[in-house]
Amino acid sequence: VDAWCRVAPMLHVASTTSQLNAWSEIVRASRELGERDEVVAISADEVRTSCDSPLFLGGARFRLNATVQPARLALGLRAKLLERRVRIHERTQVMRLQRDGGVETRTGRVRTRSAVLAVNSRTSAFPGYRLSLAAASSHIVLTEPVPEVLQELGWTGGEAIVDSRTLVHYMRTTRDGRIAFGWGGGTMGFDGRVARRQEVDASVISRTRESLFRFFPQLRGRRVTHAWGGPIDVSPTHLPIFGSRGRVHHGFGFTGNGVGPSYLGGEILARLALDRRDERTALAIVEPRGKLFPPEPFRYVGGSLIRRALLAKDAAEDAGHEPGAATAVIASLPRRLGLRLPR
Repeated sequence: VDAWCRVAPMLHVASTTSQLNAWSEIVRASRELGERDEVVAISADEVRTSCDSPLFLGGARFRLNATVQPARLALGLRAKLLERRVRIHERTQVMRLQRDGGVETRTGRVRTRSAVLAVNSRTSAFPGYRLSLAAASSHIVLTEPVPEVLQELGWTGGEAIVDSRTLVHYMRTTRDGRIAFGWGGGTMGFDGRVARRQEVDASVISRTRESLFRFFPQLRGRRVTHAWGGPIDVSPTHLPIFGSRGRVHHGFGFTGNGVGPSYLGGEILARLALDRRDERTALAIVEPRGKLFPPEPFRYVGGSLIRRALLAKDAAEDAGHEPGAATAVIASLPRRLGLRLPR
């Protein structure tokens, strides 16, 4: 599949002084595993050699990384499946998924030896899964082609970049010289339902656009040609969860980082569906004994309250201030409870 794959390092950066050394545990773990060159702490000057944003104060370079064009990847995989005579029934509304692997739709029923549930944030709409994940939206804006700006920034190596805020900014360049810039500051979903605002939220898009110009002032006056969003599925540990319930096998909780882990996830789900057990199905992310999110309405109300505190904390730190005491306490609750909220 030609997904416009570009192999280039990823930069995990600090955009405020409060974010400095947020990557230290990852760097230390890399050294302890004997892979000293895989993740390396770098100075502000070194970061800005790769991308000269005035906000970048330091960071870490992840050597082994790549970016793809996600729509080309998805449509390319679809084409490969059709070549192998796989039948794809798009826009088929599933009414019920049974433990024996059967699927009831609005117009019929499919019987099968096993079924795989791999629908990301929609997983929580199925009975028995609602407490295993939370969903919140993330949005992206895309500029017009700006190759001269990329040259000015020195951002010509294809690096993907993410900052260290609680609700992160993430960014990359495209093959035709655009900048794609995202922010995980959207709304929570209630009871597993995906609201329209999680798909397209004008207020979040506006804030994402302003953040883009703050990171790259050279873009003021240049057009943002596209904007979109969508829900991300998050497990309580930020690690994907795989397992089986009867003959239904599931994989979810990719937390917006699905392109890489989904390769391993596919291997796990294929083995579960074929009832084959080996070192892949013995991994800790298969049938983990972990925490659950609280039931509704506590998950939505509590999650929304904490998320507002995280927004206030990030905004204060962006302005160079310490967050207020109440904000800091509320923002720390997920960590104290051993839970991870959507970012």
